[in-house]
Amino acid sequence: MSSENIDTRTKILQATVRSLEQSGGRGARMGDIAKESGISRQAVYLHFESRADLLTQAFLYLGDQLDVDGRLAPSRAAATGQERLERYIEFWGNFLPEIYGVAKALMMARDTDEAAAAAWKDRMEAMRHGCRAAIGALHADGALAEEWTRSKATDAFFAMLQVPNWEYLTQECGWSKKEYIRRMSVLAKRSFVAG
Repeated sequence: MSSENIDTRTKILQATVRSLEQSGGRGARMGDIAKESGISRQAVYLHFESRADLLTQAFLYLGDQLDVDGRLAPSRAAATGQERLERYIEFWGNFLPEIYGVAKALMMARDTDEAAAAAWKDRMEAMRHGCRAAIGALHADGALAEEWTRSKATDAFFAMLQVPNWEYLTQECGWSKKEYIRRMSVLAKRSFVAG
């Protein structure tokens, strides 16, 4: 791929992220993205096979810009399951405020927009994978509370960390980022770690 193609692709992804943040997901049509990035609609389709692909790639691009893999490294390198659980919550609590604009746009648009729904589902599957890995590490240590199966604990942990829950606690209840991380860590330990 030539540097011109990479530059065009990056311009499209940047325009998509901006459009999602500014319009709450309602202005992220291929034509809108083309206009925002200053290229033709045909050029957008040359780089992305569908709108769902574009939205998913825009979310991945944003994650790359925010170094999602580097931020997940402490969780992935944790020595114990409990540490992995805590580090994953710390990652999520710090990362979510930075992706909130795009996440909120996709959440709002997903009920009426198949492409937004597909992009959102893709990203939530990645988050669920992280939850599953943390619970799996607890189980491997023999530290998962006995009332839980790995599957049910993953379901509950994933539900705890959902964007609307974070939104309610931080936007409505006024929890700071630090308080959210601390309280969710306490709640997760009390819920999932064998006592």
